[in-house]
Amino acid sequence: MPARTCRRIILRDRPVAGITATTFAMHTVPRPVPAGGEALIEVFWLGIDATQRTWLNPAPAYTRPVDIGAVMRGSGVGRVIESRNPDLPEGQWVYGELGWQEYVLARTSGLFGVNPVPPGIEPRHMLTVFGVSGLTAYIGMNEVLRVSEADTVLVTGAAGSVGSLAGQIARLAGAEVIGTAGSARKTGWVRDTARFDACLNYRTDDVRAGLRDFAPDGLTAVFDNIGGVLLEQALDNLAVHARIALCGSISSGYTADGYGAGPANYMQLAFRRARMEGFLFFDHPEMFPAALAKLAGWVSAGELRWTEDIVDGLENAPAALQRLFDGANLGKQLVRVRPGRP
Repeated sequence: MPARTCRRIILRDRPVAGITATTFAMHTVPRPVPAGGEALIEVFWLGIDATQRTWLNPAPAYTRPVDIGAVMRGSGVGRVIESRNPDLPEGQWVYGELGWQEYVLARTSGLFGVNPVPPGIEPRHMLTVFGVSGLTAYIGMNEVLRVSEADTVLVTGAAGSVGSLAGQIARLAGAEVIGTAGSARKTGWVRDTARFDACLNYRTDDVRAGLRDFAPDGLTAVFDNIGGVLLEQALDNLAVHARIALCGSISSGYTADGYGAGPANYMQLAFRRARMEGFLFFDHPEMFPAALAKLAGWVSAGELRWTEDIVDGLENAPAALQRLFDGANLGKQLVRVRPGRP
């Protein structure tokens, strides 16, 4: 039987650097009761993304910060257990912005609401290949970079949930693809499972030399998740008229002090007549149907591969978020809210 109480993780203090034991607190409240038009959702899975760290800072980035004392915002997958909404019947699996909690009331649909999981799809895959990760990778490669068989592509953070899919999408477009990752385990997975043409270990390899060897005529496209030194190394090996898509800057830690210093060699953009563009997936909702159809086709054909890094227990969600900045995860970081559940 579902519990009559609900555990929630709330923001207690804004962190200065990494997530600490005082950043969040666990609160237990009565389980909510749905009113007219509402459905009560039991949350089974949380998607953990590096961008959530930006929401802990006092100033807005691309969206408002999480308020002190509020439930931590985040994507999730759950199942309707009580409903007064005919569009969300009992037993329906749903995905959306559910937050770090065991139960949540929902009534809305749409990009930032709660939506039914399409038939035939494993619910938690709405947090990976069919969710933010897959859509970001697809839009970055197809809309921002417009990658084709003529391209030589670098993906930084290639063992992450977005980077691993982005590189595979570029390869499916016919491009040559090299990645960077931070361990032998990760570089091996990128080469052998995600099937990049090559992958450099930025901790042990000479990245500049490796990029020159892979792309002697320069990189024509860069999908950057990391920023910092790796972005500078990419800029030093650009082809004329190269394109760079800025997806993230996880090397900065996304702290309140800033999101990383600008590349010292930014004039390479001028010398190579290159273009660097930031993007967010939700600016392109008109692309979602085509993107999801394409992703589904690749998944069905076995052309896209991904992996999940699962942490058990709602109480471990803060540590799961910090894992992304420690480089501990491989693939998509997920939290199974209750160990032993689906």
